Amino acid sequence: MTEIPATPSPFTFDPTTTALVLIDMQRDFLLPGGFGESLGNDVALLRTVIDPLAGVLAAARAAGITVIHTREGHLPDLSDCPPSKLRRGNPSQRIGDQGRFGRILIRGEYGHDIIDELAPIDGEIVIDKPGKGAFYATELAAVLHRQSITTLLVTGVTTEVCVHTTVREANDRGYECLVIADCVGSYFPEFQRVGLSMISAQGAIFGWVADSAAVIAALDTTTATVTA
Repeated sequence: MTEIPATPSPFTFDPTTTALVLIDMQRDFLLPGGFGESLGNDVALLRTVIDPLAGVLAAARAAGITVIHTREGHLPDLSDCPPSKLRRGNPSQRIGDQGRFGRILIRGEYGHDIIDELAPIDGEIVIDKPGKGAFYATELAAVLHRQSITTLLVTGVTTEVCVHTTVREANDRGYECLVIADCVGSYFPEFQRVGLSMISAQGAIFGWVADSAAVIAALDTTTATVTA
């Protein structure tokens, strides 16, 4: 077992049954001119997670940790998008409308895909999801079961929406979750602070929280053990 200093207590995990999950690091959310910015958000606040997350991703790959990417988006005919969700956002820039990077949050469009800095490599799993949580209407549960995964290192955007929803879903299903604080981001600094506090409150009610430096150090120890 490997241990990471974390809040509210040290977090232990078995690298062979652990997955790194990167939630929705997509161009539509993170690039200037994309869907996120069209809603009046400052995408620079999300982009601060890219460098630390790239470091964690490199360490996870070196340690042989399972890597899973998710993408929020919909079928081109929008048959999997509820009308209530379609009504959200700027009336001229809603899901399915033409945006700077193609049709907004539509599978197969340039904006729907993951940013270049964190692009999946061969063998990594990509889960397309129509909702906020990564378990809803996806094959994620089956993938985790098939690979005997019991622990999730959770990263991505946004902290209070898709990250929180996924962690809560995972907690209800019995997974142990560690959220990497500087590898999750929000358009709203207060939501970021409170969102992380809610996860680790009451003795890790939904999971643990640690920073990327602590996680990378633990993963590097795993790599050294494997290669020794």
